[in-house]
Amino acid sequence: MTLRGTTTTITLQQLEMEEPETSGVFGVLAAGFGVGAVVGWLNSKKKEVATAAAAATVALAPGAAQAMIDYDGVKYLGGTDKVDINNANIQAYRQFPGMFPTIAGLIGTHGPYKQVSEIYDIPGMTDQLKNIAKKYEGNLVCLPASPAYFIDRINNGLYR
Repeated sequence: MTLRGTTTTITLQQLEMEEPETSGVFGVLAAGFGVGAVVGWLNSKKKEVATAAAAATVALAPGAAQAMIDYDGVKYLGGTDKVDINNANIQAYRQFPGMFPTIAGLIGTHGPYKQVSEIYDIPGMTDQLKNIAKKYEGNLVCLPASPAYFIDRINNGLYR
């Protein structure tokens, strides 16, 4: 193919250019400049980049933060006159005179339990403490231990 102008004739073979070589000093400098430009831009946009990265991580992480929304035993964690010995925090026993802190602490540091009567087998539970616990035995329930609550029975991070 030939292009004709008024004074010059150029063939297609003359217009074809060789591909630039990406190796060598020029390629290394170009790559270094590109990396430096990206790092500089990221440095100037730290807050925006961190926010976007965090949002992407949360959005892409499979099964991340799968919170327990509904827990059938929540009423036994201290909101009623019944307390779950496997999942309730020791603060829930305050409503029973004589149970907090000693008996509540013993119950909280042992377990999980299969039935309420197992609390009388706790090492260090004296006859006097057992008599106090028996007074409130009807207020104690024994649900299966839930990992979300069992771990926080002694210290749930809430302070007055």
